[in-house]
Amino acid sequence: MTVTDSNLPQGRDSLTEDLLWRGLIQDSTGLDELRELLDGGSTTFYVGFDPTAPSLHIGNLMQVVMARRLQQAGHRPLLLVGGATGQIGDPKESAERTLNPPEVIAGWVERIREQLSPFVTYSGENAAQLVNNLDWTGEMSVVEFLRDVGKHFPVNKMLAREVVKARLETGISYTEFSYQLLQANDYFELHRRHGCRLQYGGSDQWGNITAGVDYIRRRGAGPVEAFTTPLVTKSDGTKFGKSETGTVWLDPQMTSPYAFYQFWVNADDRDVSRYLRYFSFRSREELEELEKATAERPQARLAQRALAEELTTLVHGEREAAQAVAASQALFGRGSLDELAPETLRAALTEAGLVHLDELPDVAGLLKESGLVPSMKEARRVIAEGGAYVNNTRISEVDAVVSADDLLHGRYLVLRRGKRSFAGVELRG
Repeated sequence: MTVTDSNLPQGRDSLTEDLLWRGLIQDSTGLDELRELLDGGSTTFYVGFDPTAPSLHIGNLMQVVMARRLQQAGHRPLLLVGGATGQIGDPKESAERTLNPPEVIAGWVERIREQLSPFVTYSGENAAQLVNNLDWTGEMSVVEFLRDVGKHFPVNKMLAREVVKARLETGISYTEFSYQLLQANDYFELHRRHGCRLQYGGSDQWGNITAGVDYIRRRGAGPVEAFTTPLVTKSDGTKFGKSETGTVWLDPQMTSPYAFYQFWVNADDRDVSRYLRYFSFRSREELEELEKATAERPQARLAQRALAEELTTLVHGEREAAQAVAASQALFGRGSLDELAPETLRAALTEAGLVHLDELPDVAGLLKESGLVPSMKEARRVIAEGGAYVNNTRISEVDAVVSADDLLHGRYLVLRRGKRSFAGVELRG
């Protein structure tokens, strides 16, 4: 069923009601049955992540945060990394996926397993467990798969799936067509091995998820339930999870903690209240206060900063979150640049625009080389009018120069024009 406003209960006490208020349940196999599982004691659930890249990205964050949310409510997570399904690829509407070599996928599986570890707890009565579907899929022969799994899947139902229908004219391989069977079998195996009774995933997975529920029923097992979370979108029509520099990854080597923090700080006012409900662990009362503050004083960006700090702490830890906050303030003259770690400073300057020089010209030349002004004449005018800063110190002399002693960490300069335009310089060598 699809959850609509008319389904929303009025109370605030249960986990189900909180998820509904946050808008986190889009489709379910039955809201009453889901409520019984989520509010009636500890349930084992699973969510899957296919290794299609060396890192998860913030498009996966909804599912990661949901696993943490459900575990904190007393449920037991099974976090599945698809060593088998990652070799096949869920069908895309546009074209056939490029198949990555098994050894590459195996490496990505390990990286993603490590990446998931900080989000849940691996001790206690509802301890999380990491599982890999290659452990049971890899053992099956082709004949076993066709007899024991494929026999239970009517082809007409598989053809009715939207993504399959979209690919019928352009062509779809049997490899991608069979992906649904593999995912359905995962649910069956986790139900059989671990007593798993609940699966969730993104709304684009609804067809695969319900196929698993139906398959378990056809095998005489169950009952089991499922739900999906909504697709996260941006109000301006651009894709969620993208920044000006590309995909926002959870791996700090692929997207720096500072850039991760800035992605959330820069969230549109039209989106931030929804993002807070989706991703924050703050209470309903706290979120409503932030929503009110955003409506009254949008320029303060209180909701964006609260969300950015909370998620950066969750993904990268308290130290990196504190550094990101400090960098965000220091670059605009509201904190000390000297307290920033070199990697944080470099990440921040890279986001702003970092130029590399072999030698240092005068300040006017630095402004021009950094792109903050179009010409030397404009640079001298900005300096003369008091609008030029180096390392947050105002420059008043049009022929001013900097020395090696001015370099932060022996190699960086922070240039600023006015209050909000800044750039960085890195001295090579």
